[in-house]
Amino acid sequence: LIMPKRGKSTFRKRQNEKKKSEEGLMRLNKYIARAGICSRREADKFIEAGVVKVNGKVITQMGYKLQPTDEVKFNDARIKLETTRYLLLNKPKNYSGRMDDVTKKRTVRELIVGACKEIITPIGRLGKNSTGLLLFTNDDQLAKKLSNPQKRIKEIYHLELDKNLKSIDLKKVQDGLIIGGKKTAVDLVSYINGKDKNEVGLEISVGGIKMVNLIFEKIGYKVSRIDRVFFGGLSKKDLPRKRYRFLTNQEVNLLKRL
Repeated sequence: LIMPKRGKSTFRKRQNEKKKSEEGLMRLNKYIARAGICSRREADKFIEAGVVKVNGKVITQMGYKLQPTDEVKFNDARIKLETTRYLLLNKPKNYSGRMDDVTKKRTVRELIVGACKEIITPIGRLGKNSTGLLLFTNDDQLAKKLSNPQKRIKEIYHLELDKNLKSIDLKKVQDGLIIGGKKTAVDLVSYINGKDKNEVGLEISVGGIKMVNLIFEKIGYKVSRIDRVFFGGLSKKDLPRKRYRFLTNQEVNLLKRL
């Protein structure tokens, strides 16, 4: 009598049970970062140094996961999770999109300073010469979701090219180009009414700004100006350049459903 093999099945079952039991749990370093104390990387150093306690016990274990009822203390002071924030900025030109830029360049950090006490970071980046919508949050789960390159997030860009876009090349962009062995997928590309033929609107759901630049580079054009006017259901309407606003609950729910 040959007994069925159960090794792999049992292992998978244990892994699934473990995964299920850990659903909703949060890593200690993430909790500290979400409380506005410091970054996750810095939190790891504080944990290692022994200044973090969970339920009165010093925790130095990396990757330690918290139960919802756990009490966390940092330097013997109790800490709590910060309020989740979602801020939308209409980024102007000549501001670095890097929050941690140590040069003397102007950064987007200057434009949102004082907006909230929580530490919020941008989802994706807009280069120094790029403008338009930039979303900031301390919601790591949403940030990870919206930053996933495989996730389809509708974005619309107003582009200015170094020369007029020929109609034959516009059709090439719309039909799709082969880049990196894969065919590009553009939802829509068109000339902008009332503008010269070097200004186009482009709707794309995969690849973002990097893909936009690669597409036009492929057919011999350079993108000299790029303005993101729509991102995942959010638009620039009533949001002047250099200004920001917090998202409504309805907008946050919309993003979470993407």
